Amino acid sequence: MINFKKIFGKEFSEKEENSEENLERKSQIATCVILLEIANADNEFLEIERKNIIKIMKAEFNLSEKDSTELIKISEKKIDESIDIWQFTNLINQNSTKEEKMKILENAWKIIYSDDRLDAYEDHLIHKISNLLRLNHKELIETKLKVSENEKRD
Repeated sequence: MINFKKIFGKEFSEKEENSEENLERKSQIATCVILLEIANADNEFLEIERKNIIKIMKAEFNLSEKDSTELIKISEKKIDESIDIWQFTNLINQNSTKEEKMKILENAWKIIYSDDRLDAYEDHLIHKISNLLRLNHKELIETKLKVSENEKRD
């Protein structure tokens, strides 16, 4: 099992803090935070959204169900401790390729469409996240269309 507490606790050295493994964990949390924020944007965090976040975390980061659930708990705590999402998008910008950021945006659209509707607050937040991830409007719409087309096929 991944020891998130060790990685995000205060008991690791500066060398460990900047290790590749630790950056991977921070990226996992940053990604999960974005998905949780999207899920909560309409003030309704549905069970289907939670299940889809777990499914995405398992697929994207090769985590077990238990590790994905623990990641959500840690991410929720990080949200409570933060004042905005910039710190998370900034970490992603520093450590991710454009393709990886597009995948995060695509997964955010999947969470939005979990309940088969686009709320105005969700739309506003995904535009904000797209800008913070330094993705342009065309890329935002491309990912939206890709997800909505796949949803129609399912």
